[in-house]
Amino acid sequence: MTAKYGLQGFNPHAFSVVWTISATIYSFIIVLATGLRKELAIQKKSIVPIVVLGASTAAAMLLGWAGLALLDPSFASFIWRFFPVLTIILSAIFLRERFTPIELIPIAIMVIGGAISALGRWSVVGLGIILTICACLAATIQMLIAKVKVRQIHPNVLVFYRVGIAALMIAIWTFSIGKADFHAAPRYWLITMLGAFLGPCASFLFMFRSYQYWGLSRSSIVHISQPLFVLPMAFIFLQRIPTSKGLIGGFLILAGAFWLAWIHFRGKSKP
Repeated sequence: MTAKYGLQGFNPHAFSVVWTISATIYSFIIVLATGLRKELAIQKKSIVPIVVLGASTAAAMLLGWAGLALLDPSFASFIWRFFPVLTIILSAIFLRERFTPIELIPIAIMVIGGAISALGRWSVVGLGIILTICACLAATIQMLIAKVKVRQIHPNVLVFYRVGIAALMIAIWTFSIGKADFHAAPRYWLITMLGAFLGPCASFLFMFRSYQYWGLSRSSIVHISQPLFVLPMAFIFLQRIPTSKGLIGGFLILAGAFWLAWIHFRGKSKP
């Protein structure tokens, strides 16, 4: 929600710079406040995965904000449900978590929901959908790395490196392509800096910490519920709501995502 509002004042590239630099400052303060300064010194074997974590974060943000700038926030949130699904699929491939053929059914339902949402208006929402799904894939990579590394590196430190490396890469890219336009009204700066604390800082502090106790599949079940919060907030604060097709398709995506996560979680729970 805060990102959608901030994007009304910034272009997606400049917004990403402000968003990630603010989050880096917040997360660094949290690292110092929690007495983890010495934990910033990570082992050499973790350097490459952490750099990839930051790079995938940068890609996910640039693609995701570009997509959000073109879409209704509630509809974008529905499309982002492919993110936990991709996380479940890739965790089954790379982390050897269980995946069964029956899980293809809810995936098909999600694809059908996405098709219904875009039916007759692909020219309007198509690019936004493609950018958002690409962002989902990039975000999935960072979650897999975080899941592997969270037991070796404290979640607070992991979040700092995630946004810090992303901020550096995004800033270099933004200035190199001439998109560093930071002329925005103070209200856009304030809401973006607030969102930077709520989104890439606080939310991932809790998300990465949950990985210490839960597997990716169980965490994904909770994460999938996000549109249920975004939808009423978008209506209250932005007076925006998806079209009837968007809502029908979106709830099909949501239902399929919940079903897939539940099947995967139940499969892991069996001895």
